[in-house]
Amino acid sequence: MAHVSSFRTTVTRAGLKALSGLLAGCTALAVAVLTAALVRPAAGPVTVVGGAVIDRTPAAVKDFAIRTFKEHDKLVLQLGILVLLGLFAIALGILALRHRRAGAAGVLLFGIIGAAAALSRPDSAGAADALPSVAGAVAGAAVLHILAGRADPTGTPHSADRSGSGPSRRGFLNAAAATAAAAATAGALGQVLSGQRGQGAVTSRNALRLPAPASPAPAVPAGTQLKVDGISPFTTPVRDFYRVDTALSVPMVDAGTWRLRLHGKGVPRPRTYTLDELLQRPLIERDITLTCVSNEVGGPYLGNARWLGVPLADLLAECGVKPPSKGGDADQLVARSVDAMTLGAPVEDVMDGRDAMLAVGMNGEPLPFDHGFPVRMLVPGLYGYVSACKWITDIELTTFDAYDPYWVKRKWARRAPVKTQSRIDTPKPFARPAAGPVTVAGVAWAQGRGITRVEVRIDDGPWQDADLAVQAGVDTWRQWSYPWQATPGGHTITVRATDGTGQVQTEQRARTIPDGASGWHSVFVTVPQNPGRPTQGPAR
Repeated sequence: MAHVSSFRTTVTRAGLKALSGLLAGCTALAVAVLTAALVRPAAGPVTVVGGAVIDRTPAAVKDFAIRTFKEHDKLVLQLGILVLLGLFAIALGILALRHRRAGAAGVLLFGIIGAAAALSRPDSAGAADALPSVAGAVAGAAVLHILAGRADPTGTPHSADRSGSGPSRRGFLNAAAATAAAAATAGALGQVLSGQRGQGAVTSRNALRLPAPASPAPAVPAGTQLKVDGISPFTTPVRDFYRVDTALSVPMVDAGTWRLRLHGKGVPRPRTYTLDELLQRPLIERDITLTCVSNEVGGPYLGNARWLGVPLADLLAECGVKPPSKGGDADQLVARSVDAMTLGAPVEDVMDGRDAMLAVGMNGEPLPFDHGFPVRMLVPGLYGYVSACKWITDIELTTFDAYDPYWVKRKWARRAPVKTQSRIDTPKPFARPAAGPVTVAGVAWAQGRGITRVEVRIDDGPWQDADLAVQAGVDTWRQWSYPWQATPGGHTITVRATDGTGQVQTEQRARTIPDGASGWHSVFVTVPQNPGRPTQGPAR
């Protein structure tokens, strides 16, 4: 019985120490959040450590995360960091069972790691960014040291803490409850203050009135939108537009304080612009389809919107920039965002007459924060990782030989024209349509070249021409449909497109890395032998 009692005492003591570690971790996070709200919300430890993880993750792993978790990849990363932090805190609490000082030192070590991650970020504001992690670690270490000393319900002294008589379990629980309440209060206050710091940006967006474009987009022609259930709409609603970026915390930029600096090699007249100055210039409005290089064959990472913005070529020309074909010194335009992300686009492409722009509006409203408010760059015909800089604040002219932007350093291609692609939207993979007439439909895109033909193949049969919707422009996707007389059994439906240059979409499969996926999209469906209600099945 003595052994059983001793075992229970040990387990109880270990459980209380684990709770001590967990509460210390929660306190560290809460104090760090509060401090970050006072210093800079982007300097919070989860954000800076997560950013450091993203920066150091191999491109193939990033691609896997985007493919697997889709637009929840950042949430999964943040939850993973919190889980690891919780486990680490529990381990430190148990360590403190015998070595209180070592446990507290472990919390301080975690703070040092957070501080180092903050200082290593490309958008670091300096030593102040280390304060949240340091303050949180000091608070967490103090809490662990105090609670660990109260976590012995037997009153038996341990390790260096030999006072002769330990506090009661009730005393520990009271201290733990007070700690939890204090941590919750600090965390909540930090969230409130962070929200208040972003309120100026929200107010500036709500007050922004976009001017009418000097060059409005043509009306979308009749026949552009097919009347087919399940097909992607010609214009993607803002709420459904894909988001792929590395920002764990969406930058909240105040339009009134935003500035854009344009400078660099071959810029004889560098300038800095305010948003008001950009809005006073002649604006263009265009329907443009954007595509992410991480989009797999048949994937969801593309969308079409109506964009309003300043012609980028005009801005460059005003500063004296010439493309390389006309004697310009720079062949690369490096765009930097407020969080120090860098994207590099060919100057020749930006100034070759396409509708490259600094966008300020999306589908008739100011840019959403998720999509780059107050200003983002976009260049039709190039994948987003070289052209679609959100929250842009700096444009530097340089050369490809002199500088590698963020993604190029991670083995993605320097130049990234969008490949000709097509996708089947309906029927969905593994659907079970009824025998008889079935409409196969989807979209095809080749920005800058347009789509002139789409073909569909059932199983290993011949390629058949699909019916094309009216094309609104070469920079937008084009809908298509094909009437299929479905017969019972399993069938593979495949699609391919031909662009405006006569180039047929390649069958050769390629990964997204280094310059975009290629290959034909196909779906497998089963037509039941017995007639019944059709089902679409899960989307792949």
